[in-house]
Amino acid sequence: MAESQAAVDQTDRDAVARAAEAQVRATASRSLIGLIREDLSLKARWCYGTGRGVRKKLRLLFTDATLSMIFYRIQQWSRWRGLTPLEFLFNRLNGIFCNCLIGRGAEFGRGFVMIHSTGVVINRLVRAGDFVFLEHQVTIGAERGASPLIGDNVFIGAGAKVVGPVIIGAGAKIGANAVVVRDVPAYATAVGVPAKVVRQRPVPADPTACLHFEDGEDSAAE
Repeated sequence: MAESQAAVDQTDRDAVARAAEAQVRATASRSLIGLIREDLSLKARWCYGTGRGVRKKLRLLFTDATLSMIFYRIQQWSRWRGLTPLEFLFNRLNGIFCNCLIGRGAEFGRGFVMIHSTGVVINRLVRAGDFVFLEHQVTIGAERGASPLIGDNVFIGAGAKVVGPVIIGAGAKIGANAVVVRDVPAYATAVGVPAKVVRQRPVPADPTACLHFEDGEDSAAE
């Protein structure tokens, strides 16, 4: 029975991994400027209630983690173009100036937002979908060479740790300081050490849209 369940789990992980790689290819087809603009627009909406207006976007440039987000996108774009020295440079700049370590090879889709970047550590094998929002001191790490797979519209609160071959389903919310070592279902809220699901939400009408501004619950997960 245990071997059968392990085979099912591996099949699920392989399916999610294939979907994640397809999403990486879709993201890579977008322009660097387009990706950065979308990231910053969503962060402005989170911080100021709107992503519109030149003054808001200029103010955003001096907000914590904005520089780190830009450094990451340039690092990611450089890898896609085979510009390894440039990829390495922006990886190092992010660590030195922003105290944010995102491994070379880590892939995030559209709308990647870091509310704060201090102490963020992300393994190079991590694959994540669109509209992933992170707070400070988040660790997304590997265990025995296997890293998490993260779906769309995931929010990870301050100080949370997501470690090993776990799958974080679309729309999941991880509470502050939680330690996630098992899969979290889609649209669930998980808190605690080790993290346990405390709430399960219904699938939204449009799961492909950015959901972080829909129900006002994001701050509760922090």
